Amino acid sequence: MWLSATGGKVVAWAAVAFVVGISVPATAQTLDQALVAAYRNNPTLNSQRAATRATDEYVPIALSGYRPQIFGTAYAGAQWAETRVDPGSVTPGTGSLSVAKTYPTGVGITISQTIYNGLKTANSVRSAESQVRGQRELLRNTEQLVLLDAATAYMNVLQNAALVELQKQNLEALKEELRAARDRFSVGEITRTDVAQAEASVANAQSELALAESNLNTANAVFYQVIGLRPTKLSPGRPIDRLLPKSEKAAVESGITSHPAVKSAEFAVDAGVSNVKVAEAALSPTLTLNGAASSDYNSTLNIERQTSASATLNLTVPIYQGGGEYATIRQAKETLGQLRIEVDVNREQVRANAVQYWGSLEAAKAAIESAQASVAANEIALRGVREEWRVGQRTTLDVLNAQTALFNARASLVIAQRDRVVASYAVLSASGRLSATTLGLKVPVYNPQVHYDQVRDAWIGVRTPGGQ
Repeated sequence: MWLSATGGKVVAWAAVAFVVGISVPATAQTLDQALVAAYRNNPTLNSQRAATRATDEYVPIALSGYRPQIFGTAYAGAQWAETRVDPGSVTPGTGSLSVAKTYPTGVGITISQTIYNGLKTANSVRSAESQVRGQRELLRNTEQLVLLDAATAYMNVLQNAALVELQKQNLEALKEELRAARDRFSVGEITRTDVAQAEASVANAQSELALAESNLNTANAVFYQVIGLRPTKLSPGRPIDRLLPKSEKAAVESGITSHPAVKSAEFAVDAGVSNVKVAEAALSPTLTLNGAASSDYNSTLNIERQTSASATLNLTVPIYQGGGEYATIRQAKETLGQLRIEVDVNREQVRANAVQYWGSLEAAKAAIESAQASVAANEIALRGVREEWRVGQRTTLDVLNAQTALFNARASLVIAQRDRVVASYAVLSASGRLSATTLGLKVPVYNPQVHYDQVRDAWIGVRTPGGQ
């Protein structure tokens, strides 16, 4: 059995004897329900989803390079011209001054279509698609982190609540020892020193209870921050061994091949390769087809309307542009080198995490077995010491030490059980497989492909598929 809570009273199943016969209400919150709430409500995860949708727009932005650009123009105004000529050159009977007033208007349209630009558009599209795939992996990694944080927050509440309950039980036991010590002191069976030792133990237990309650308040706050719900009636949290790799080696291999952090870095390399080619396109000639048509009215006194149209094929060959394009190419190549190194960095980090969490899982299993044995042995020892104390064969300090040892064993079992559950989720995360789908959570799974398909080939429109 694992940690369980009923309302505000939390018990450590199989950790303390007083939980025998206590059952969890049917309406208790489960770990799966907490994970579903985090999957829906966590702001970090929702923010990353929005970032993924924004990244999708890089593809239609890049695809716009294949499409024509069309601009319309219109103008209207007044034009006044005065002409004065040499009087000697003027024909007799005509004036030397003429004034012309016109009110020109006109409309026009221009169209430009890029035919060739050194494959800049094609490589921009490839780069954008790689960024989209990389962002999806970042989203998957964020989902892993949020689900792991949610499982950790859930188990932390259970652990701290169980420790608070254990502290209360320990305090009551020590108070009972103090009452017994005072009774025996009043009849002269023990000394004032024994009473003082019992009083010191009670005072220390009260201090530790206050600290445990503070830790529980902190765990509750983190629970709400990550999951978006108040923790109430938490049911046992259990490890997910059935989903884990069979061995440490399998966990490492799964992580370095399919972990979203590694996959995201690999897609960043793909985008970097395309970005180098985009930069190199600045050295290539550009071929465009341009068309224009316009109608002008009253442009001069003698012309009522003038209509024109043109179509040209323009070739631009870069010869020297100040050297900035060469620096951009070198920069893109260096960035690509950095991105390739980042792949190795992420692989080694994933490898280290898989080994660390697998070790934590094995250590937690061993700690549970050890703590269970310690609890059983300390319960027997405490009963024996109390009996010996009653007949004068043990001191009050011996009883207090035995009570403290039993409390420490029970607390160790609670902590080990929490570590066991959290480590199982951490191992699944390190192997790159922690997700709502893998866990079988009953929640609609967010599919980033839906938004991508909605915007990829959109030629016009400013409203998002979400209605904004």
